[in-house]
Amino acid sequence: MIKYRFINLQHLIVYFSISCAFAILLSCRSNENSEKDRLVFRYNEHTNILSLDPAFARVIGDIWAVNQLFNGLVQLDDSLNVKPDIAKRWEIKDSALTYSFVLRNDVFFHKHELFGKDSTRLVHAQDFEYSFNRLSDGKVASPGKWVMNYIESFKAENDSVFTIHLKQPFPAFLGLLTNKYCSVVPKEIAEYYGSDFRRNPIGTGPFKFKLWEENVKLVLRRNPLYYEKDSIDQQLPYLEAVAITFLPDKQSEFLQFIQGNLDFLNYLDASYKDELLTTTGSLQPKYKKNVKMITAPYLNTEYLGIYMESSKKELASNLFRKALNYGFDREKMVTYLRNGIVTPAINGFIPKGLPGFNNLKGYTYNPQKATQLIREYKALSGNPTPEITITTDANYVDVCEFIQREIEKTGVKVNIDVVPSSTLRQSKATGKLDIFRASWIADYPDAENYLSLFYSKNFIPNGPNYTHFKDSLFDDLYEKALTEVVPETRYELYQKMDSLIIAKAPVIPLYYDQAIRFTRKNVTGLGSNPINLLNLKTVKKTIPQTYFEE
Repeated sequence: MIKYRFINLQHLIVYFSISCAFAILLSCRSNENSEKDRLVFRYNEHTNILSLDPAFARVIGDIWAVNQLFNGLVQLDDSLNVKPDIAKRWEIKDSALTYSFVLRNDVFFHKHELFGKDSTRLVHAQDFEYSFNRLSDGKVASPGKWVMNYIESFKAENDSVFTIHLKQPFPAFLGLLTNKYCSVVPKEIAEYYGSDFRRNPIGTGPFKFKLWEENVKLVLRRNPLYYEKDSIDQQLPYLEAVAITFLPDKQSEFLQFIQGNLDFLNYLDASYKDELLTTTGSLQPKYKKNVKMITAPYLNTEYLGIYMESSKKELASNLFRKALNYGFDREKMVTYLRNGIVTPAINGFIPKGLPGFNNLKGYTYNPQKATQLIREYKALSGNPTPEITITTDANYVDVCEFIQREIEKTGVKVNIDVVPSSTLRQSKATGKLDIFRASWIADYPDAENYLSLFYSKNFIPNGPNYTHFKDSLFDDLYEKALTEVVPETRYELYQKMDSLIIAKAPVIPLYYDQAIRFTRKNVTGLGSNPINLLNLKTVKKTIPQTYFEE
């Protein structure tokens, strides 16, 4: 049985061409539309954007927009190497407890009248001190407050040196600082706007805020003061503007892409996947002339979470949870529902591409074993009619229906509850869902980030432990790994923890994702990376010769 719950959406959805944004971006239109078109990068964010404040950059749509507007001390390249950003260099001292960052002296905030006569000012170390204090301020209530858990203290030594002292060595700390929560914001602007800073962002990024009509469009303009340059000393970014729409329907979004009104798609939706790709995961021939497909390993594990403190007696049984894991064919699922472009999660929770990936066998399809485990559960529990409900959003109904059909063959009734994405996020965070569809995208490139979901001190709202899994051995291994500075030893601890997750089964891993992007052939400089961060500062567009073949 599938049950749908809907909330009242905005009754009017405005479908419009991105060319309308050109009238805002460019003071007067001329007949040179193609030339103007190549200066604007256009994409759609179907789940909307909730905030442009980096302290609230929790979901991917917000993170993408914030990444265009703000910078931090360090940044990741597409190979997940930590590179300088506003900090031009750093020194690690005191047995990896002290990090001292030396800032660039040419980084300016976006212009704003509150800065005074020149409408801008340089970024100083004191701005990072304020931004870190703001992140940990309970009155701000940032969901990124957890990144401060590793920090003992921080201080602006002077205008150009910012020092951080850790509570204990944390090998992934530089990677953690690349998180958008750690972006620098100006005190005078953030405090003037208060909670409304979410829609009045002032940062240092390659683009600056221009216009946000919520649920309709967001426009960013090129920042002429941006400090980064390319290899031939040309100032970034190349684009004049970024125009983002909020069409909620993915088929409409796909149509806009086909018609040339959007420059890229970031995912493969079930509604059009067979139109765009063959069953083997290649572009359909009619699109090869004008479309590029960019793929890369993606540090994202898709899974079903099981709330371990649920009142449902079925979910308290390890036999039952293991049966769910054995009861469906992940290989078949990704072949037919994801065109084979993702990797079935038959190992552990840590995805491929990260050191610590568990190459030991996890759960593979074994219907006989699943059925036997359910029989054992029924005999031990005295419950002859076990029943579960999987809660998902509309994007993953196909996956959940597949699992439903397979699991019901083992003797378990499976219901599917389809809710809006926002409801799913809120409900799983408050422990209201027994089994919920979820994904975990790396906040920083270290397997510890995935294992933090199962540390007992990270129960929501203090951390990301949505399942409320608790195991003393796991906690001991996790705490030991946090202080282990030898990478190989730390990876061994990661694998032991991952094996415990497999054995205790608080989650049902589905697949390890792959970043997939489709762009028009006239777009260059848009790469891909394992955390699927959208970086537009090096993107260029040429005038398209044609659109798509019929």
